[in-house]
Amino acid sequence: MKRTFFGVAAALALAASAPCAHAQSFINVLTGGTSGVYYPLGVAIGKIYGDKIPNVKTQVQATKASVENLILLQQGRGELAFTLGDSLKAAWDGEEEAGFKSKLDKLRTIGAIYPNYIQIVATAESGIKTLADLKGKSLSVGAPKSGTELNSRAILAAAGMSYKDLGKVEYLPFAESVDLMKNRQLGATLQSAGLGVASLKDLSTSSPITVVSVPKETVDQIGPPFISATIPANTYTGQDKDVPTAAVVNYLVTSSAVSDDLAYQMTKLVYESLPELQNAHAAGKEIKLETAATGSPVPLHPGAIRYYKEKGLIK
Repeated sequence: MKRTFFGVAAALALAASAPCAHAQSFINVLTGGTSGVYYPLGVAIGKIYGDKIPNVKTQVQATKASVENLILLQQGRGELAFTLGDSLKAAWDGEEEAGFKSKLDKLRTIGAIYPNYIQIVATAESGIKTLADLKGKSLSVGAPKSGTELNSRAILAAAGMSYKDLGKVEYLPFAESVDLMKNRQLGATLQSAGLGVASLKDLSTSSPITVVSVPKETVDQIGPPFISATIPANTYTGQDKDVPTAAVVNYLVTSSAVSDDLAYQMTKLVYESLPELQNAHAAGKEIKLETAATGSPVPLHPGAIRYYKEKGLIK
């Protein structure tokens, strides 16, 4: 009887400890609309994590991007999120006008990735060639309270305008904006994304477009985290000249609830899998390890700090 009792007890103990020894972690990657840049990069990262982190299950979630992603992280409904730098700062500061009712204090940065370029594209027949030409015309400014929409407000304000100066404002994701432009129901769209965004490539191959410049003096009016940048000639069909614009750095962000070990692996695998990210989208070519630990308005996760110390980026 004793042997039977101890045998059963040992079996129960082993069964109870087995799940702990092989506990499965879950990583939900929060991205953006499927026609943007966040989504294909997020899919690539999800696959990298699923393939290379033992006992990890991954999911990639399409969202309304920056603002929604940061709120979901704070709520514990995601482990990794893409976000624009200005949205990240607004979340950390608890800016209600930007969509944050209070400070999101659980946010921790994994690292800086590529810059988002402010890409204002109009149909050729709209006659929109400059920012001033947007007055009285229709413009899609991005999904409500998205990072793109916050960028739209900032760009217009720096140019001395607001939504009231526009003929019509549409709050639509990238692909839906382009659909309206193809149907001659919208004059222009502002899309904050990596170069070569799929929606604008689609538009430029189907109808003549004008890429509207954002002059350096307008960018300087806004100040950090906005910087002057250039959309190189031939980024889109029919765009035969460089176009000056503004850019904002994107970040990968996690939560303080994510363990140091998991955050370390998440950070390491992003910056040591850059060829896979470059294959997923052209914006991946602009992700650099050398600048990964710089500029974030939110503290780095201790797991990320450990990786950057190993690479000599942090002393």
